[in-house]
Amino acid sequence: MAAILAERGIVLATLAGIPRRDRADVEAEVLLNAWNAVRRGMYRPDPRDKPKDALRKWLHGIAWRLASHYIHSAWARRAVLHPSPLGLLREPVGVDMHAQIEAREVLDAMASLPGWQREALLSVDDPESLVAYAQRRRMNPSTAASRLRIARKALARKLRRRR
Repeated sequence: MAAILAERGIVLATLAGIPRRDRADVEAEVLLNAWNAVRRGMYRPDPRDKPKDALRKWLHGIAWRLASHYIHSAWARRAVLHPSPLGLLREPVGVDMHAQIEAREVLDAMASLPGWQREALLSVDDPESLVAYAQRRRMNPSTAASRLRIARKALARKLRRRR
């Protein structure tokens, strides 16, 4: 491992095109992969090369491949980092603690409802109509509408009790 760490400069030079924020992570991955390859017996240098040159070529190859994997990864291609991303929006956006508390209360109330009532309430958010929802579950559309009405009343009752 000491010989690999001594050639860290070639790794850093190979990774120069990677953003500074991720360079240390990719470097650690290169060194770890190199060490694991040595332990598995996969480091077989060309006997015609000097040992130091062979190690440098080999580390350069590992760093080159991992840098290529990093650059072509979906995360690196799509990542757009900005120090203040909310400042780019047209309307002011912030954390409204009151809205968060209300949302948690609604989620808790919905969680305490029976399964069929939760399912009926969540069917409103589906892109399909209530009739299609009823047909998919082999029930009369009037029954589905009745279940939705009952579930809405039950949710309203639970929310009134909590407040």
